[in-house]
Amino acid sequence: MNLAEYKGVYVFAQQVDNVLDGVAFELLGKGKDLAKDLGTDVTAVLIGSGVKGLADQLAEYGADRVIVVDDPELKDYRTEPYAHALASVINEYKPEIMLVGATAIGRDLGPRVCARIHTGLTADCTSLDYDAESGNVAWTRPAFGGNLMAVIMCPNTRPQIGTVRPGVFKKTPVEGKEAEVITEEVTVPAEKIRTKLLESIREAAAGVVNLEDAEVIVAGGRGMGGPENFKLCEELAEVLGGAVGASRAAVDAGWIGHAHQVGQTGKTVGPKLYIACGISGAIQHLAGMSGSDCIVAINKDPEAPIFKAADYGIVGNLFDVLPTLTAEIKKLKA
Repeated sequence: MNLAEYKGVYVFAQQVDNVLDGVAFELLGKGKDLAKDLGTDVTAVLIGSGVKGLADQLAEYGADRVIVVDDPELKDYRTEPYAHALASVINEYKPEIMLVGATAIGRDLGPRVCARIHTGLTADCTSLDYDAESGNVAWTRPAFGGNLMAVIMCPNTRPQIGTVRPGVFKKTPVEGKEAEVITEEVTVPAEKIRTKLLESIREAAAGVVNLEDAEVIVAGGRGMGGPENFKLCEELAEVLGGAVGASRAAVDAGWIGHAHQVGQTGKTVGPKLYIACGISGAIQHLAGMSGSDCIVAINKDPEAPIFKAADYGIVGNLFDVLPTLTAEIKKLKA
């Protein structure tokens, strides 16, 4: 493999029902940083049916080019057609770096594509940087149950591909930016389509917790004392228009579902406001929420590590503090 043939930073722009996923915008922002280090440009790869109109949104978040693969067979995500389409684009354009969101779709698509093009995949990354000394991307991901962070490089094959957790990077719009749009004809062979979508059941996703897109998160930890007390977090989150999160300790205790977990082994979030209630501040949890714009910590232990990461701290009993906060905010809204 001639590594010099591979140029540019590419982002898989995930869309569902012709609506772009927020992680596409986040990855374009990081893609711009990598492209600047490499002296190259950022290309978004948009796959679907009737999706060309989404190219302008990708330009607004930093895409220099948008490669559109549009085919009726690609209307809904299915593994084989999408993997064939993305692998075809990679083989044709030879990107040096490919970023994919670590969503349900991305975690399925990424390894399938890598197997087809014979390169490696670093999965579920929480950070990445360009290592100028080696000329490779340094992908960082949790290992051994989140007890340490592994830095992985792919020096011998291209492209370097990684799936990146939603919420890790900020969306950074670029005012007035336009992108070159390239329509790529990719025919999906009939033998590559081994599944048929019979029905989509939207109701199944109605109760899914969307922490990555929440602007306010009220998270509870071991200090909540039991599942019944998470009602206090729910009440505060409701008046703030936010979502409920949790530490690994609370989830492991069975007090709340894993979908609410924030941290290295949960979700990485970056809301405008993160309120940590009864959370000590273990490094694994901090890794999942330290990118929040404003962190408020509530803990009865003044020495709790969470206070070092917090913008504001309240030393007190959360069973007194949370109801008071909720009541005062309700008054302000009245």
